[in-house]
Amino acid sequence: MQYSVLITGCSSGIGLAAAKMLQERDFLVVASCRKQEDVAALQAQGIKHVVQLDLADSASIEKGLQDTLAITHGELFALFNNGAYGQPGAVEDLPVDALRAQFECNVFGTHELTTKVLKVMLAQGYGRIVNNSSVLGLVAAPFRGAYNASKFALEGLTDTLRLELFDTPIKVSLIEPGPIESRFRANALLALQNNIDMDNSRHKKGYEDAIARLSKEGVTSSQTLPASAVVNKLIHALESTRPKARYYVTLPTYGAVLMKRVLPTCLLDWVMRRQGA
Repeated sequence: MQYSVLITGCSSGIGLAAAKMLQERDFLVVASCRKQEDVAALQAQGIKHVVQLDLADSASIEKGLQDTLAITHGELFALFNNGAYGQPGAVEDLPVDALRAQFECNVFGTHELTTKVLKVMLAQGYGRIVNNSSVLGLVAAPFRGAYNASKFALEGLTDTLRLELFDTPIKVSLIEPGPIESRFRANALLALQNNIDMDNSRHKKGYEDAIARLSKEGVTSSQTLPASAVVNKLIHALESTRPKARYYVTLPTYGAVLMKRVLPTCLLDWVMRRQGA
């Protein structure tokens, strides 16, 4: 049996690496991306099956899933919810529309796709759902409130779903990466510039530092890992007979887990404030 998997957010980074590595392992991979122009680009890189799926658009979610099921003959072994982006900005500076857009992609669209896929999995009697969260779904960091909130919400939904599916054959896992090589910073910079009034904020200096950090090319931390580090955990979640509820990736994630367990809130706040903008 060739296992089929739908992956969201495959235009670059973790999603692209997952599509390539799982295809090499003989999974029937259906890679999805938000923009139509990225469909051809992914196919040119050797991904056999690519569909357009915009998590901020219900009609696109439905069409993307139906296109996927046409490829997989109506069944789906796994869903890897990877599609997301980060909206930087101090909470006080976040326009409601920017916060809503962050949730539309990172939470609401992911939720909508998951519930649709669940109907397929429950009917067929098997399935795996793997949600890609973040170290910022475990701890909060300044100037990342929108992203923090979306990942905290995703973790809550995922934990609840795992409890509710305990008496079914469907397994649910979370992956919680720290810094990973991807286009995440470039996309975050664009979201910052488009949605935050930096010039009229009391955090103007913090935003200048954020722009400098987000504008840097290449790896900015010795603790940054390649996207394959996340995919290796995904492979375990898909292939193991007993997948874990949580998979930590990168040293900062392990550190955050430890600090959250042992530090009082005031000390954890002190550590996280030092992360800056």
